Amino acid sequence: MDIKPEGNEKNLSAALSGVWAEKVLVVTNDYEIEGYVFMPKTGKKNRILSDILNGSRRFMAVKDAKITNKRNPEQQEFHGFIQINLDTIVLIRPTN
Repeated sequence: MDIKPEGNEKNLSAALSGVWAEKVLVVTNDYEIEGYVFMPKTGKKNRILSDILNGSRRFMAVKDAKITNKRNPEQQEFHGFIQINLDTIVLIRPTN
């Protein structure tokens, strides 16, 4: 099911009360993925990406994901939620 991120801002705000959110660009060998990652508000906001990448979990959840195929940039998908295997990540950076 494809979900466009536009119009989801109200739902996103309601879901963020107990977590830090960071809009990111994730690059893998085949895809560029833009979306939001989240961490509980137990740590520092500036450590979100570091905490995700150095944690014990092997997958990272991304909300409101726009996935672009690097070999065919016109091919894009939108998903409300995806999981990315950390071993496939070449680069991750904030987009805010």
